[in-house]
Amino acid sequence: MSAAAAIQHVHILGAGRMGQGIALAFAYAGLHVTLIDFKDRDAVARIAFAAAARGDIARQLQTQVSVGRITDPQAAEAMARIGIVDRERARAGLAAGEIVFEAVPEVMEAKQTAFAWLCEHVGAEVLIASTTSTFLVTELQQIVAHPQRVLNAHWLNPAHLMPLVEVSRSDVTSEAAVQRVVALLRRVGKVPVVCAPSAGYIVPRIQALAMNEAARMVEEGVASAEDIDIAIRTGFGLRFSVLGLLEFIDWGGCDILNYASHYLARAIDPRFLPAKIVSDNMREGRDGLRNGRGFYDYADVDVPAYREKRLAEFGHALDRMGLLPAFNAAI
Repeated sequence: MSAAAAIQHVHILGAGRMGQGIALAFAYAGLHVTLIDFKDRDAVARIAFAAAARGDIARQLQTQVSVGRITDPQAAEAMARIGIVDRERARAGLAAGEIVFEAVPEVMEAKQTAFAWLCEHVGAEVLIASTTSTFLVTELQQIVAHPQRVLNAHWLNPAHLMPLVEVSRSDVTSEAAVQRVVALLRRVGKVPVVCAPSAGYIVPRIQALAMNEAARMVEEGVASAEDIDIAIRTGFGLRFSVLGLLEFIDWGGCDILNYASHYLARAIDPRFLPAKIVSDNMREGRDGLRNGRGFYDYADVDVPAYREKRLAEFGHALDRMGLLPAFNAAI
């Protein structure tokens, strides 16, 4: 049994929306969770907050019941795996903990307070995974004892449903810590990817550009907000749910992106100029599937079979959304 497989109990520091979503993800998969309300409250407020948090989690589970994914007894079973405690009641359990996901507000002072408290109550080997989307792991490691066990685990909302978790490490983070967190996430059905300590990680960095470009098109009167969103849902988003962005460049050919980028840079703004690696690929003949190399190496790939597989996946995605063209639809 791996070290990650031995983890049966997860602690989450911060009981807001993200903390609740992560708690639900682990409880749904069969693990026990202690959700720690770190905010200082009086006794009445603590009881009211815990009741409200349990109510919110229960409603998420009932949604899964209503769509037929689980039964009422299964929802109750998952709910029973989640304990909500204040920081005083959390101390005893933390002493025997193995991993803590930090999910306090995105303010450095709050992080400093939380990590200082946490380091007083957990052992030196306990893994600490911050869910922050604002601070880099290199910044957080400066305020945590034993920084080699610290990394970022950025969950996407809603955390209990979205598969992706972006795991950001630094050179200081131990490989054992990374592998243990990755294995744990996979065990509960998540899809972890590992990235360097870079602002925006992967998804937030790409989506910020796309969102701002969509907003600019509304500003410029290119199309209505409704039509832009229809185009994203039925065009842009559908293709990239099957082919990744870089895979898509290889699929169509790097030359298409290169020429389109230069055209848009002239017609709209220099921000559309191609990335240096795109220009390098053009110069070095790495055009994608066409010549067997691009962002990926296709030397040992059965390209016709690969194309057929991806097109079949695309057809299935269209069918699930009710968008697959019907034969003789115009008759």
